[in-house]
Amino acid sequence: MNLVARAEELKLLNHALEKKESQFIAVYGRRRVGKTFLVREAFEGKLFFMHTGFYNRSKTEQLEAFFGTLKKSGLAGDYAAPKNWIEAFDLLEVFIGQELSTQKKIIFLDEVSWMDTTRSDFIPALEHFWNAYASARKDIVLIICSSATSWIIDHVIHSRGGLHNRLTLSIHLQPFTLAEVEEYMHFLGVHLTRMQILEGYMILGGIPYYWSHIEKGMSIEQYIDFLFFRKGALLRDEFDYLFSSLFNKPGAYIAIIHALASKRKGLTRGEILEATGLPGSGETSKKLTELENCDIIRIYTSYGERKGTLYQLIDPFILFYYHFMEHRSMDPQFWMHQVNTPMTNTWKGLAFEMVCLLHVQEMKQKLGIGSVLTDVFSFVVKKDLERGIQGSQIDLVLKRADKVTNLVEMKYSQDEYLITKGEDEAMRRRRSDYQRVMQTRDAIHLTMVSPYGVIQNSYAGNLDTVLTVDDLF
Repeated sequence: MNLVARAEELKLLNHALEKKESQFIAVYGRRRVGKTFLVREAFEGKLFFMHTGFYNRSKTEQLEAFFGTLKKSGLAGDYAAPKNWIEAFDLLEVFIGQELSTQKKIIFLDEVSWMDTTRSDFIPALEHFWNAYASARKDIVLIICSSATSWIIDHVIHSRGGLHNRLTLSIHLQPFTLAEVEEYMHFLGVHLTRMQILEGYMILGGIPYYWSHIEKGMSIEQYIDFLFFRKGALLRDEFDYLFSSLFNKPGAYIAIIHALASKRKGLTRGEILEATGLPGSGETSKKLTELENCDIIRIYTSYGERKGTLYQLIDPFILFYYHFMEHRSMDPQFWMHQVNTPMTNTWKGLAFEMVCLLHVQEMKQKLGIGSVLTDVFSFVVKKDLERGIQGSQIDLVLKRADKVTNLVEMKYSQDEYLITKGEDEAMRRRRSDYQRVMQTRDAIHLTMVSPYGVIQNSYAGNLDTVLTVDDLF
């Protein structure tokens, strides 16, 4: 088995085979995160029937393809091609009935959202297949999978129709963490330092497919040029494919992402509406939720002057795209030539913060509070001298149930970070502003995250904790 870092998901899938009743499982997540690979590897040699929907094909073409897969899988008999999905699933029932074995029959329908074309009646047919046939048996494991996360959530997980509460298991497959990427590199026999993995993660995130083509001896800079900038690069058009695979009409979603990409700290819903011209209706709120479910944005709380909900771009690849790929360079070694340029160094500061925000749980573990209930939010307040407030912005606050609050500074550096007198004053100012505005009785700890730690000078001693790149793994 070639699975890496999916032990919990594998355990859940294998446990489904042990159940005495038929199982209905949904696996969903971002494009390229490894959903299909997970199912294939988990049930290697055990899949009874597997069919993948065809992207951007008509109902007739989808039905012909489904029928073709049935025949290739061994459907016996002289049957006519189905004219609709009810007939297609009837043929699947016939095929299942031709198998005399009492073993579990694993049926894997991949990219089901692509089968659900306009006015296709795919959903009612799927409902009927499960409710009237599969659930009445003891030997069916039906697995559906889709990169269109919103489709799975709307039509199955939150179904108000015949599939309401029918799932026996849902798996939202997450991108790899830094530690899991490191494990994957070891599996591939690729030797990278943790700092190199961090710099790759700032571009590729934890998407297994993006990491899977790296070869021994490649530097991260060489690999990024190989993936994105050379002629015919594998992921040169990935941005367009990503959104077209996730959403039928991606224009509004891209408009939201475009607005968020220009504001590193995120935007309120009202600010998004103003920037995009989208209507202030429930449809826009739904689109924001869908982007969150696809692991592209995060929705978080801000306190202080800017109270309320903020929406922030959190996908490393998309951030990289807007900084360096939207207006592509023709230089096939573009990234190699960008090392230590001002534009790249500015982006690295933002990208490093994003990686930290994706690894809050790892930071909590290092702080010894992995199991402590913690509110995670940001804090912004404007200058107000009458109230003794000097004006502050804190991107990451960890308010802990043990009456301690960590104000976290995230600073990218390729060496030990030097805390200057000005930065020391700024951190102490932020602590003072936070105490005044939040009126908290918690102990306030200043925490800094920087890849190689900090230079030990007189100002470093004012920090309560320092986390390094190793603490994010």
